[in-house]
Amino acid sequence: MFAFLQPYLPQASGLLPKWMLFVAFTAVFNSVQNFVTTKLTQQVYSNVHVTSIQARTFAVWTLASAAIRMYAAYNITEKHVYDLALISYLIAFGHFASEILIFKSTGFNRGSISPVIVSTVSLIWMFQQYEFYTRP
Repeated sequence: MFAFLQPYLPQASGLLPKWMLFVAFTAVFNSVQNFVTTKLTQQVYSNVHVTSIQARTFAVWTLASAAIRMYAAYNITEKHVYDLALISYLIAFGHFASEILIFKSTGFNRGSISPVIVSTVSLIWMFQQYEFYTRP
């Protein structure tokens, strides 16, 4: 059904590169909406007022993460690129965990739990597949 997309998808084996591409595209969408409105960002940081400048700053941070992950999706066998993508998920997990547990800018809600789940699943998956993708 989606055979026309095949040439544009990462060609490395396994589903991890495709997952990373999917996560990158959703991050691009998230960045665009953060540039346009604070509505969805307010759902993530539900315990504080989100300003336009905060939303745009979050958009730039998310766009940088998307670029790293998109590049990694297509170059997943390059150890340095793999490491950088893994670190980007660690940063995301650390950010959202600290906002929930330490700074209390949000709680466990629909807006904040999604990035925690994505970063956790991605980290576990990447740690489990590290040798497979980065072996010489």
